[in-house]
Amino acid sequence: MNLITEKKYEEMDVKELFKIFSDDKTNAAVRNILIEKHLYLAKILSRKYMNKGVDYEDLYQVASLALIYAIDRYDISKGFEFSSFATPTIVGEIKKYFRDKVWTLRVPRRIQELSKKISNAKVYLEQELRRSPTPSEIAGYLDITEEEVLEAMEASYGYQPVSLDTPSNDDSEDKDMTLGDRVGTEEKNFRHIEEMDFINHFMKTLNELEVQIIRGRFFDNKTQSVIAEELGISQMTVSRLEKKIIEKLKKEYNKVV
Repeated sequence: MNLITEKKYEEMDVKELFKIFSDDKTNAAVRNILIEKHLYLAKILSRKYMNKGVDYEDLYQVASLALIYAIDRYDISKGFEFSSFATPTIVGEIKKYFRDKVWTLRVPRRIQELSKKISNAKVYLEQELRRSPTPSEIAGYLDITEEEVLEAMEASYGYQPVSLDTPSNDDSEDKDMTLGDRVGTEEKNFRHIEEMDFINHFMKTLNELEVQIIRGRFFDNKTQSVIAEELGISQMTVSRLEKKIIEKLKKEYNKVV
């Protein structure tokens, strides 16, 4: 692959690159360019799952591998936008990573050892007192503070998973409710409101021509040629402005995530 051919690929529209790659899956140069052009998707989606117990670099690596998998599977002939096809694939792999790797809390060894001592102390004190000992009594027996006892008892639940089907043990009228019934669920409309608020704010930063192009391409699903005819400009101008707007959108989005 010579430098002239590679430069020609870099100047091509994404859809043209996908058509070439669809005809020849062994074209590594086109594949690499497609990966580079869409790494922003992996970056944006992995950032959404930051601060949940997994390093960002690990999330980004998982998202990047999922992106490559999506590029290899994408079929441009079906008419879907690549971002719409790739996003569920990337999010799915990130969630799978969480399920496989982060399903319990990592409890420090100091707390684990203290938890064992507390368990032994509870057994001994129950026999001596003929009742369950209080945290204060356990602390006195082990010569530690009550706060240390409570910390270890709370942390012990991190490696003792409880099924969501477990009865809630509530004395109220809803005795048949399980723990799962009491767990809140994510309100999807909140995310939609946040995204629409961001889009509306971003649209205010565009001029009238840019707004017409964005509305036509991404709200009305029109082709570049149709928009060009409606606005009385060339398709190349529409393509150039669309790329400019998307780059601006990426920068604005990176500021808020």
